[in-house]
Amino acid sequence: MVSDRIVHMVARSGLSRLSGPPRKWWSGAPDTPLHRCPRIGDVFNIFGRSRRTGPRGPRGPRGTVRPADLDYLRQWAAERSGVEAYVEPETLVNEMSVVLVDKTGEWTRRRIGGPKGVDVIIEELGVRVYDAQSSGYPQRMRDRIERDRIIRQRLEARERRARFEELNGDGDN
Repeated sequence: MVSDRIVHMVARSGLSRLSGPPRKWWSGAPDTPLHRCPRIGDVFNIFGRSRRTGPRGPRGPRGTVRPADLDYLRQWAAERSGVEAYVEPETLVNEMSVVLVDKTGEWTRRRIGGPKGVDVIIEELGVRVYDAQSSGYPQRMRDRIERDRIIRQRLEARERRARFEELNGDGDN
């Protein structure tokens, strides 16, 4: 083939990196067939892509809850009444986490590191713990999220209305 001859001629001439002793990334001699030569992307990683082809696997359990997260959860549970914990399973993106919900529906979420973190939450906080995947979240939490969303939309609409009236009021004078 013509392309094989050109590659070998360039390699023998000393004008390319292929001349001289074989490099770590290529152990073949200058007369190695072209289909056995490494591809440019394999050698230089031009586009900076990771060599892994699939998504990252779930993170392994890291033991237990981080001290800062545990302190926050303790403080949050102490300031409220009727607190329950809902454990969220680990996914490809997120670590295992816990959602604390009080009797008014206010909630907070923190990572707990892994299955050992569930034991720490039960022991340290003394709250009832549920599996969020099987039991779902309580209705009071969903109602609170919806109520907060409506309040936020009303405040945004009020701010837009005030800005509109300010612009139109200045143009009339």
